[in-house]
Amino acid sequence: MRAALKAAAPSLAVERLLWAEGREIVVGMDEVGKGAWAGPLTLVAAVLPRNRRVYRVRDSKMLTESERERLYDRIADWCVAWAAGHASNDECDHLGMAAAQRLAARRALDGLGLDPDAVLVDGRWDFVGNGKTRTLVKGDATCLSIAAASILAKVTRDRLMRAAAVGYPDYNFDNNKGYPCPRHKAALSAQGPTPLHRRSWAFMDTLGWPHLRVSPSSPLPF
Repeated sequence: MRAALKAAAPSLAVERLLWAEGREIVVGMDEVGKGAWAGPLTLVAAVLPRNRRVYRVRDSKMLTESERERLYDRIADWCVAWAAGHASNDECDHLGMAAAQRLAARRALDGLGLDPDAVLVDGRWDFVGNGKTRTLVKGDATCLSIAAASILAKVTRDRLMRAAAVGYPDYNFDNNKGYPCPRHKAALSAQGPTPLHRRSWAFMDTLGWPHLRVSPSSPLPF
């Protein structure tokens, strides 16, 4: 087992406390894509069963891409319910990141088909705002529902970006998933932004394509 996987596994401790209080539907949520230059912001809401486990679930950042891919179907089948919500690059531009995160979270929760009794989110900010949220610092490393959601969110978005890479081979989206890297920056400097790029982001100021910042990018089916 790799050293990263020997670290303490996330647990159901918080979920069990909430179940004991009578909160039947406990949802874990996590996001991916917040720091990307291109592609959607993706949030996943996941509801775990009480009596079955999937092993080797960790914060998605601790896992390799191949490990996440191997876990994806097992976690998806394990969940009582799960759903992804996206905010497109245009929505991130036009709404701002905070509002886009709230929008993607609402879409994920709406997609569950369940009425949550409690929602667990990673970090300090309650982007759900329904009066049922509990924020957990480093929740993706300690809370099993959030860790499962982190893997589902990461793999879901990675697959979208790999599919999009076919149309934009110079931007290396299949490897960088829309995040900053030297090849991505070089392609932007040489060719300008694609319809997947967030054109209001600060990185656009240094590219020498100011006329393209004014026009919104073409909407994509995220």
